Amino acid sequence: MSEQIFNHDFHKTNNANNLSRRDFLAGTTALLLGNALSSPAGAFAEEPIIDIHQHTDYAGRPHDILLAHQRAMGITKTILLPAGTPAFGTSTHMGKTNGLQAKCSGNDVCYAIAQQYPNEFTFGANEVPDLPDAVKEIEKYLKLGAKVIGELKFGVDCDSKEMQHIYKLAEEHHVPVLMHWQFQMFNYNFERFPKMLEKYPKVNFIGHAQTWWANIDKNHTDQSILYPKTKVTPGGLTDRLLSDYPNMFGDISAGSGLLSMTRDEDHARDFLGRHQNKLLYGSDCDDHIGSGEKCQGSQTIAEIRKLAGSKQIERKILYENAKKLFKL
Repeated sequence: MSEQIFNHDFHKTNNANNLSRRDFLAGTTALLLGNALSSPAGAFAEEPIIDIHQHTDYAGRPHDILLAHQRAMGITKTILLPAGTPAFGTSTHMGKTNGLQAKCSGNDVCYAIAQQYPNEFTFGANEVPDLPDAVKEIEKYLKLGAKVIGELKFGVDCDSKEMQHIYKLAEEHHVPVLMHWQFQMFNYNFERFPKMLEKYPKVNFIGHAQTWWANIDKNHTDQSILYPKTKVTPGGLTDRLLSDYPNMFGDISAGSGLLSMTRDEDHARDFLGRHQNKLLYGSDCDDHIGSGEKCQGSQTIAEIRKLAGSKQIERKILYENAKKLFKL
């Protein structure tokens, strides 16, 4: 799920002879929504793009707005990542982080939308890992065609027995696992994760979120800093995992993924080139429009296009890598 890194203030005009800014924005939104809902996704994209990271009911966003948002960004296939069942144990911080901490809905909703729009959406499977029926619930949706397990965003050790049950399930069903890494909040003990990559070499893991992207930098030592703004020295743990483990991939979504490129564009050009076969585009964006300064999903697409060293690298990150990994 997304991390908000930008604040925006909108002001109305007091001129009675002119439309207010609120009315103008409302009218513009309605026009964009109407156009998007009446047109196929292909009409918005010169080339196909796969978004591997979106959510239903994200921060209360209606489903028709989600559809319009994805079409406006030019997305031709979206993977919907569900939340787990609402629970009130330590893994959900006593319920405070239910709904992926953003009111996101669960397996049934993601599955239903994917059934309604099969050409544009597919879905993942998820569950709170320490619930008794976690594996059973995830497997139910894997058998229905889920393409990935995740996003796993829970307050548990990354190498706990509960998480390893999920890794084993992914191995059995030949699907990737997408994990949200956030220091002292979700998927604890990132430094121990290489052991899991070694123990489950047939499982493709996808890293995402603040701690994952902060650790592209070899000099990132204070893990409490989730959004570092300094220049990047290659060789951080994330960089090494992508280089050293064939089963490790990176999801360039949310504010953290965007910041990983904008904080040091010279480094990003090299990073995208070196890991061109391991990086995947995701939006993880709760915006309603699909463009502009509040839409980090569209900004991330633009940044990838700007920094990719070639058209081939761009197409891999925006489309080809995901098509291959998720068998789309």
